Amino acid sequence: MKFILAPDKYKGSLTGREFCETVAQGIYKVFPKAEILKMPLADGGDGTIDVVAGYLNASKVSLKVKDPLFREITAHYLLSEDGQTAFIEMSEASGYKLLQKSEMNCMRTTTLGTGEMISDALERGARTILLGIGGSATNDGGMGMAKALGYSFLGAEGNELKPIGENLGRVKEVHQHNVHPKLSKAKIQVACDVNNPFYGENGAAKIYGAQKGASEKDIEFLDEGLKHFSKVLKSTFDIDVQQISGAGAAGGVGGGAVVFLNAELVSGVDLIMELAHFDEALQGADWVITGEGQLDGQTFSGKTISGVIRSAKKQNVPVAAFCGSVDVSIEEMQQIGLDYAVSILNQIGNLDDAKARTAENLKLASYNFANLLKLGKGQLK
Repeated sequence: MKFILAPDKYKGSLTGREFCETVAQGIYKVFPKAEILKMPLADGGDGTIDVVAGYLNASKVSLKVKDPLFREITAHYLLSEDGQTAFIEMSEASGYKLLQKSEMNCMRTTTLGTGEMISDALERGARTILLGIGGSATNDGGMGMAKALGYSFLGAEGNELKPIGENLGRVKEVHQHNVHPKLSKAKIQVACDVNNPFYGENGAAKIYGAQKGASEKDIEFLDEGLKHFSKVLKSTFDIDVQQISGAGAAGGVGGGAVVFLNAELVSGVDLIMELAHFDEALQGADWVITGEGQLDGQTFSGKTISGVIRSAKKQNVPVAAFCGSVDVSIEEMQQIGLDYAVSILNQIGNLDDAKARTAENLKLASYNFANLLKLGKGQLK
């Protein structure tokens, strides 16, 4: 039998690669001669850089950049062996993982460090840049990122503004005189798996502001700022970011990337599957096994599992999901085309206990699943 193992990570307990190793152990106990392809995936969020490294044959580049609060840190991105393709994870420079909970305040955070990584990749000769924008701590509409690439944002008195969320509503002009000369020659794709607009009830500030430290008053202020900023962008670049699906991703970086980088917003999991040549690997497969920490309604809107199912169904390959917890109905499973789903938890306990036993429980779930297949197929070896 041929199995494709294509999970996302179990956040806080197993990486995608560890998932693959563990599931393979369970399957081999039943089908010792099985063909197993280990293809960990991601959707562009935090941790994607480690998944991509294996597919790009890339090395890590280290450089000093500014973190969300303008402090100097060392960040990393990937550069392919031929130097032509860079994969940059926004959270490396502008992510909430870099801040203490007490420091979270997207009124004052910036995407400057993300732009510094892009600038460095351009300087090194990268012609294609893949940008993952999950896990951001920011709501600056991409101002910081753009500033690092030579754009400047001026206030009413011609003064240059600090590129933070608090200043979105103060921008009167955007100057492009010093934009990085190599930017226009690069192909930039942004892994974006949400469809939030730039501003409004479902926009960047109102949906994500609270989890980035904004108060209710701050959220209203930021939303108005994004609305104002979008008008400035429309008058300057003739692009209406509010009409771009996903413009509100990462505090407006989705829209900012389209305007300032001439970027294309693409599905994160589709981007990673393309790098992995996932569709080719599916040929002749009997099952795809995927998984993540929690299977719920959000899983079906652009997450890794939904992308795996979509590709597998095109080749009529059944899909099983092994997850930490499962909170979907039979109807939802049928609607998305998921053939088998199981929670790997096998005893009552707290979250810490469950995480500690993740590998053991996953191995058992894999073994049990393989045994079911063996019973259904006779004594297949």
